[in-house]
Amino acid sequence: MDVASPPRAAAPEPVTVKPRRPLLRWGVHACWVVLLALATELRVGRFGFHPSDQGFILAQAWRVLHGEVPHADIISARPLGSAVLHVVDYALPMPLFFGSSFLSMIEIIVATIAFAALVTRRRVLDWGPGMTAMVAAASLINLNAFPLMAWHTVDGIALTACGAWALDTGLSKGRTLARRGGLVLLGCAVFVKQSFALAAVIGVLWLLLHPATRTGTRRVVRLLLDLLAVGVPGLAYVAWVSIGGGFSEMVEQLTGGVPAYGERLLGLWLEDPEVLTRAPVRELSFFAAIAVVLLAVRLPGDRLGAAGRIASWVLVLAGAAAIVWTVVDGRFTGSSRWADVLWWIVAVSVPVNAAVTRKVPLPGLLVLATGFMTSLSWGNDTPTLLTGTLALTALLLLSHVIPPRPRLARRWVTATAGLTAVAVCGWVVVARHDQAAYLDLGHDRLTADLGDVSPAMAGIRTNPSTFTYVRQIRDCLDRFPAAKTAILPDSTFAYPAFGLRNPFPLEWPLPLEIVGDAPQQMLAKADELSRDGGYLVLFETDSIRQLATGGPVPESIPADTPVFDYLGLEKAIQARLTGRAITCGSFVGKYAP
Repeated sequence: MDVASPPRAAAPEPVTVKPRRPLLRWGVHACWVVLLALATELRVGRFGFHPSDQGFILAQAWRVLHGEVPHADIISARPLGSAVLHVVDYALPMPLFFGSSFLSMIEIIVATIAFAALVTRRRVLDWGPGMTAMVAAASLINLNAFPLMAWHTVDGIALTACGAWALDTGLSKGRTLARRGGLVLLGCAVFVKQSFALAAVIGVLWLLLHPATRTGTRRVVRLLLDLLAVGVPGLAYVAWVSIGGGFSEMVEQLTGGVPAYGERLLGLWLEDPEVLTRAPVRELSFFAAIAVVLLAVRLPGDRLGAAGRIASWVLVLAGAAAIVWTVVDGRFTGSSRWADVLWWIVAVSVPVNAAVTRKVPLPGLLVLATGFMTSLSWGNDTPTLLTGTLALTALLLLSHVIPPRPRLARRWVTATAGLTAVAVCGWVVVARHDQAAYLDLGHDRLTADLGDVSPAMAGIRTNPSTFTYVRQIRDCLDRFPAAKTAILPDSTFAYPAFGLRNPFPLEWPLPLEIVGDAPQQMLAKADELSRDGGYLVLFETDSIRQLATGGPVPESIPADTPVFDYLGLEKAIQARLTGRAITCGSFVGKYAP
C-alpha cells in the first residue's frame, strides 16, 4: 500500500535581525548629556557669580588636594565627601569654575536619567526620542533657578540616584559589579551630607528584600560582602580622619550642628489649611480629588467597559495637567513652595499606583525619600533640586494605571512633543536666570569677565561691583605677598581662584557653620600666626550681600573702618593679630611678611 508522504514544508526565509548597536546608542546618549550640560553652562551657568558659596566646596576640595585631613585640619558641620569628589574638578581641561559648573550640570542630568530608568523599569537604550527628550526637560526643571556650582546636595542626589540604579540593575541581571558598585555609591552619599544617611538604609533594605538575595549558593558570604560594600566609604572616611588625629573632632563637629527635620515640607498646609485653596498648593487639592475618583474608576478593573477606559484617560490627563500647572505656577522660585507641592503629588501618586497595579512602586518611594533628604537643609529646606524628577515621576506613575491601549502615536509625534518640552523648559530656565542670576544682577548687567582677574575664573560673567571686589583681592595679594593668606569672612572662592593657603581651619565662618570648638581653634591659629609671621589676613568692611545689588565698592577706606562681623569672631581675630595694620581697596587687614 502506498502511503502518501506529507508535503515538505517550505523552509522559512531567514529573518534579518537588525543589529542593536549598543555602543552607538550609548554614544548618542552620552553626546546629548554632554551637549545639554555644555549648552546650559554656556548660556546659564557662567552668568552670575557671588564670592561666598559659589566657591565653598571648591575651597574645601583645594584643602583636601593639599593633604589636609577633614575635621582635624578642616572644621566642617558636614562630612567632607563632596570635597573629596570635587578634587576631580581641578583635573578638568577647562577653567576651574567653568568646569566645576559644567560637571554639576552633568550630575543633575545623570541623576535625572537614573531616576527615570528606575521608575519606567526600562533600559535607557530602549528609550525612544520622546522619552529621552522628556528626561532632558526634567533635567532643566531640576536646575530651575539654582546656581550651577559644586554643591553637596547635588552630589547627594546624584550618588543616591546612580547608586540605586546600579543596585537595581545588578540585582535584576545578576551582575555582581553593578550591585556592589551601587551599594558603594549609596554608602558614599552618606558622607556628602548627613541628611543622605537614609540612602544607605534604603540600599540595604532594597538588597535584603530582593528575591535575588535569597537565591543561589553561598548566600551568606555574598550578603556579607554586599553589606561590606555599603560600609566601605564610611570605614575609609573614618580611618582617614582617625589616622589624621581628628576622630573626636569629627564626632563633635558632625553632631554639633543645628538639626533639620523637614518640617517645612511635611507641614505644607498644617499651619494654614487655607493654602490648599491658593496657588501653587491648590494644585495638590485638585490632584488629590482626581486621584480619589481615578481609584474608584480603576479598582473595578475592566468591568466598567469602554466608559471606564474613557474616564480613566480623562482623569489621567487632568492629573497630568495639575502636575504641569504646578510647575507653571511655581515660576521656578523657591519661595512659592512648588517643589513641596510636587513632592506631595508624588506621595499621592504612589499609593494610587500601588492600589491599581497591585504592586508597590519602590522607585517612586525612592524619589519621595530623596526629596525628603534634599529638603533637610538650613538654607533651601525644600526639594527644589528635584522638581523635574518629582514631576516626571508623578506623570509616569499616572501613566502606569491607565488601561492597555494600542500604540497610536508615531515616533515623530512623541519626539516632537518631547523636543517642544525641552525648548519650553530651556527658555524658562534662561529667562529666569537672565532676570536675576543667583545673588547677582540681570543678564544685561553682567558685563565683566572674571577671567581678566584669574585664569581659573575665565568665562564667568558678573556685575562691575563684584568684579571690582574680586580685582581688589588680587591687587592686595600682589601688594602684600604672604605664604598664608585669609579673607574673612565670606570669600571662599579666593582660595582656589588664586591658589591661596588658608591658615585658618574654617573657610566660611557663618554662624551655622561654627561647630565644636571652632572659635577657640580660630583664635589659637591667630595667636600662632602672630608668633610665626608670614601671613596676610584681609577683613571685609561691609556685607558682600550688597554686591548682589551692584552696590558701590570703594577703592580706598580709612584704616579704622570697622570690619564686617557675624558673631564677633572676626573682630577678635583682628585684635589678636600683631602684624602691621593695612588698608587695600575696600579691605582692612593685618600683614606680617
